[in-house]
Amino acid sequence: MGRRAPVARLSDRVPPVASVGLGPVWFRSGEVILQDTLIREATAADLAGILAIYPRAFPDEDLVPVVRALAALPADEVLSLVAERAGQVVGHVLFTRCRAGQGGPVVALLAPLCVTPKLHRQGLGGRLVRAGLAHLAGEGIAYALVLGDPAYYSRFGFRQEPSIATPYPLPAEWASGWQGLALRDSWQGLSPTCLVVPAPWQSPSLWQP
Repeated sequence: MGRRAPVARLSDRVPPVASVGLGPVWFRSGEVILQDTLIREATAADLAGILAIYPRAFPDEDLVPVVRALAALPADEVLSLVAERAGQVVGHVLFTRCRAGQGGPVVALLAPLCVTPKLHRQGLGGRLVRAGLAHLAGEGIAYALVLGDPAYYSRFGFRQEPSIATPYPLPAEWASGWQGLALRDSWQGLSPTCLVVPAPWQSPSLWQP
């Protein structure tokens, strides 16, 4: 993650979906149309466009390898959404289905998220995240995790995660950025455990300076 705060690495500053509506939307075959932007599941044909956004949005971070590796996982392990405007991919978010402990419940790790720079501060990242979390909640996934700026995420319900530890210890200055959010009322919390992640997230460099 380098020596910066983890916000840009694992997520862009966006609100979660719990108890938050999407606003005026139209649903079409699993897609969400928001004004002139279409949010839909990514396809293999989108990969080049997705990978082109990350270096522009995060010129000091090399997120392409982990995005490429996550995109190669089976569809039941990753939810990949794109925002499309005028036929072009302008935003992307990934949610990796992980487990809270060996054999524990499935939880979602939000990371990474990217919006083309010219469309920053227009709420597009938040719309991607809301759509993804709503989709996951509909599947029955009850909890989401993110490593990001607590000053931002606390405004939308994320709280410092008390029970599910990261796969590798976080530096002290990042500890408060590890946060969780219940997506369904059925979530009852857990005894202390560790997040079990697929291979692309098993690099210590993604969790440590």
